[in-house]
Amino acid sequence: MNLPIKGVIPPMVTPLQENLELDINGLNNLVRHLLSGGVHGIFLLGTSGEGPSLSYGIRKKLITETCRLVNNKVPILVGVTDTSFEETIELATHAKKAGADALVIAPPFYLPISEKEMMDYLENLAPQLPLPFMLYNMPSCTKLNLTMKIVKKAWEVGAIGIKDSSGDLSFLYMLIEEFKKDPSFSIMTGTELFLPETIMNGGHGTVAGGANFFPRLFVELYEATLENDCERVKALRQEVIKVQNTIYEVGKYSSRHIKGIKTALSAMNICQDYVAEPLQRFNEEQQHQIKEYVLAFKNYNTANTTQ
Repeated sequence: MNLPIKGVIPPMVTPLQENLELDINGLNNLVRHLLSGGVHGIFLLGTSGEGPSLSYGIRKKLITETCRLVNNKVPILVGVTDTSFEETIELATHAKKAGADALVIAPPFYLPISEKEMMDYLENLAPQLPLPFMLYNMPSCTKLNLTMKIVKKAWEVGAIGIKDSSGDLSFLYMLIEEFKKDPSFSIMTGTELFLPETIMNGGHGTVAGGANFFPRLFVELYEATLENDCERVKALRQEVIKVQNTIYEVGKYSSRHIKGIKTALSAMNICQDYVAEPLQRFNEEQQHQIKEYVLAFKNYNTANTTQ
């Protein structure tokens, strides 16, 4: 794995069957779709991957099968954060054995913790991890917005980068400026619309949920930004805004983003749209609405495989 990690890395959804077991056929289709779309890596068991909602058995099977299917074509990053320190180490060990390239660490997400407690956690955890790790700032899910002090501590104990999903553009800029001293430390945005600003200011890429269904759109936006093709960036950004205003706006709750991604993939015949409890998939009317939205993206809605 070359450092820094860069490019478009989708936080891959976890394809599920109606009985909520892993959908191996759908997983095969999805991995092929992502790779043919030109993505630069795959992130498993993040927020879009419903990691904390899945059994340990399904998490491990997903890691094993994805590593087998990808077969070292791109780096695989695995989210291993758990409320249990021991289970985090166990999943990290499994990821190493399966052939993953790096781990992703967020604050444990049940008990509220302080800045100092998170720094202590990283100091205790890092020496026991069998693979390099990235930090994951997802305050809406973890109760802790990572500060610069925490990120610096992670860097000191070996972190190779951070995915920032805080939605705070000024903090993203501060991260980029702070870690210019280490060109191997990756700054990735989790906010899809921030991709051009991230690259133009010295960051490295995006972990974009929309790259699950339209990987080529985000890869083209990344490449256009690298080439400083302002007109192309402007046009592609409008497509990303259209995704935000359509596929991500079906349904009432914040879970609509995960359900929207899976429903879009189902509309493209890539995998089914079942989601893990406590979420429930969209109803028929919502499914039809997203299918119509997907069809409207004529340049990006063709899957490279069939279910």
